[in-house]
Amino acid sequence: MTRSALLVLEDGRTFAGEAFGAVGETFGEAVFATGMTGYQETLTDPSYHRQVVVQTAPHIGNTGVNADDDESDRIWVAGYAVRDPARRASNWRATAGLPERLAAEGIVGISSFDTRALTRHLRQRGAMRVGISSLAPDPAEFLCRVRDQPGMTGADLSAQVTTPKAYVVPAEGTHRYTVAAVDFGIKRNVSRRLAARGVTTHVLPASSSIADLLATGADAVFLSPGPGDPATADQGVDLVREVLERRIPLFGICFGSQILGRALGLGTYKLGYGHRGINQPVLDRTTGKIEVTSHNHGFAVRGPERGAAETPFGRVEVSHVCLNDGVVEGLRCLDAPAFTVQYHPEAAAGPHDADYLFDRFRELIESKEPAGSQHA
Repeated sequence: MTRSALLVLEDGRTFAGEAFGAVGETFGEAVFATGMTGYQETLTDPSYHRQVVVQTAPHIGNTGVNADDDESDRIWVAGYAVRDPARRASNWRATAGLPERLAAEGIVGISSFDTRALTRHLRQRGAMRVGISSLAPDPAEFLCRVRDQPGMTGADLSAQVTTPKAYVVPAEGTHRYTVAAVDFGIKRNVSRRLAARGVTTHVLPASSSIADLLATGADAVFLSPGPGDPATADQGVDLVREVLERRIPLFGICFGSQILGRALGLGTYKLGYGHRGINQPVLDRTTGKIEVTSHNHGFAVRGPERGAAETPFGRVEVSHVCLNDGVVEGLRCLDAPAFTVQYHPEAAAGPHDADYLFDRFRELIESKEPAGSQHA
C-alpha cells in the first residue's frame, strides 16, 4: 500500500507524490544532482548534510546498496526526491534495497512525481528551503514551517560532520609520505586515492590546531570537502594561514578550496543553484585539458579573472574554471606549495578524468616547491 507525500518549496511551489524511505517530515535546502550513477555515494557524502537532494536521473535504486560504496558511516542527506524508484534491486554486489536503507536510517523521501519540473524550477529560481512530509500535513501550515527553517547562507556545519577523534588510513604497499587531512566532511575515497600512492593519511577533526597537524609528522596537509558556508570557517582559515607560513605542501578539495581562498584574502559567495553531478566540464588552465568532473558545491571563490592576484602569501591564480558558467574551480599559489580544486577528483563512481591531481599532490610533496612551479 502506497502512502502519499508532499514536497513544498519556500516559494510555495508544491509537488504531490508517494512516500519513499521513512515516513515522517524533513526540512533542508532543495538541490538537484545530475548523476545517473553513484546514488549511494551521494547519499553518504557529508557535504550533502542538511540538503534535500533531487535526482535528475529518473530511475534510482536499480543496483540496490552494499557495504562497500558508502563514503561515510551514515546517510547525510536531509531528504531524497526521485521520479521512479526501482521496484527491485539487481546487482551482484547488492546487500539490500535502497528504500529499506533509507527507512532504516530515518531518511524521509518522496517519489512518483515530476522531478524534471522541480529541477527546472530550481534551475530558474535557485536552491531554496524545502520540506517533505508523508504525514498528511496542512499545506499552508507546512509552508510556514518550511519558511521558518534556517538557510544555507551562514550555516556552520563542519563541526556536525567531522570525525570526533583522529584516525589513520595506512598506505597501500610501501609507505612513502604522511599527510594530515583536516576533516570538514571527508569522503572515504580521498584516503583510498592517497593510500594507492603510498600515502598514510592521519584524518583529524576540523577543530585541530597547527600543533595537532605537526604532531603527526606530516609531509603535507590536505583540506577536505564539507558542507556549509565557508564564510563561517574562521578557525579553518586561521589554521591554513599557519600552514602557509610554514610552507607545508597543501592540497584542498571543494570546501578546502574555499578555505584556502579565504586564507589568501579572496572572497566567497553563494551560487544560485550550485554545481552537483558528474558531468561538469572544467578547463585545467595549466595543461589546456578539458575534464568531465564531479561537483558538489553551493559556494565558490571570487578569484582573479586574469593573471595572478597578490596575497600576503605571494601570488595566486585561477587554475581551473567551469566551462558552463566560468565559476572558479581551482586555485594555484605561485609562491607557496599550495593548490586546490573546487570539484571532486576522488569521485566515486566517477568520472576519473581528474584523478591525476593526486599525482600532482604527490609531486608537490616530493619537490616542496611552489605549486606554480609544477607543470608550468
